[in-house]
Amino acid sequence: MKASVPLLLLALLAGPTLAQEVEAPPPADEVPAPSETAEPAEPGSTENLGPRAPADYAFGAFQRGYFLTALEFALPRAEKGDAAAQTLIAEIYAKGLGVAQNDERAAGWYQLASNNGDHLATFALALFYQDGIGVPKNRARAAELFRKAAEAGYAPAKYNMALLHVEGVYASPSLTDAASLMKEAADAELPEAQYDYGTMLIEGAGLTPDPAEGARYIGLAAEQGLVAAQVDYATLLYLGQGLEKNVEDAALWYQRAAEAGSAVAQNRYAKLLAVGEGVDLDLETAAMWRSLSRRQGLSDPSLDRLLVSIPPESLARAEERARFWPSEPPTQAAEADVELPATTPQVAEPNVLPAPTDAGEAPPNAVVEPPPPPENP
Repeated sequence: MKASVPLLLLALLAGPTLAQEVEAPPPADEVPAPSETAEPAEPGSTENLGPRAPADYAFGAFQRGYFLTALEFALPRAEKGDAAAQTLIAEIYAKGLGVAQNDERAAGWYQLASNNGDHLATFALALFYQDGIGVPKNRARAAELFRKAAEAGYAPAKYNMALLHVEGVYASPSLTDAASLMKEAADAELPEAQYDYGTMLIEGAGLTPDPAEGARYIGLAAEQGLVAAQVDYATLLYLGQGLEKNVEDAALWYQRAAEAGSAVAQNRYAKLLAVGEGVDLDLETAAMWRSLSRRQGLSDPSLDRLLVSIPPESLARAEERARFWPSEPPTQAAEADVELPATTPQVAEPNVLPAPTDAGEAPPNAVVEPPPPPENP
């Protein structure tokens, strides 16, 4: 289980997070009757859409990479207590976007935004306290902030609170509470939570075991690209645990995780290639994946025994492919780029030699032409 989830910046100022000044609607008895309203707008007009919210120039500039311009637009709003603008400024300083990175200043802005009710800032500040970034490390304070953001409905905060309940130090030790919070975060489509909740379902940690439902949640996390979930989902498919056994699909998931850099997946995919299980037998490619997993410190004598019969030239090519992976080796890439000129295939003619004076002196594979008939005088 991971200890934290990175702040999702793209949702930072979207929708209701923006602090906009909206006038209160008039009392119901003061709303004019339909006959007293202005004439209907003509088709294609935008008047029927009602008043528009003011454009958010700070966030617009931020999205386009104009970070100093975003800071310039956000500062006046932040000084007036706009929590969304304060969070935006904190993010700029935390990531060093257009300015020198300054964790202390970022923490200060996150604190202001959190005080003004921005749960995204509260979560980011919790991560700062958890890791000691810009503030003294204080896991108890981090737990308080995680709880505050979780109560506001923020899924990553719920996930972190679930982990704290599992740990049982800065939150009450309760697998039941952990499972409940983990499910809420998983149903909000957080891949880390989907993976961990699926594991809890399979193991029966804090809830009734349900291997099929656990496999489903792990599959959801795998579909979102969580590499650890892809490896476990492939294993569930291979073993037929919680779902129907399917070695071909297992091989595809191992390959996907192997290409993402998982040493475990590289090792297991190499084994399948070495014996042709779920995939076509390919000793050279199996040796390439073995080399890549070894590079990450994973050695496997059982895989070595499967590849003991690989020809030396194939092993050399495998090592070269691993050295340049994920690119093709220069020699192979050059060969792939060379286009041979189109030629008309020539039919090989027999080796015809002129008739020698002595036919017995002709090469054994030669076709000896008989001498031409004498011409008529």
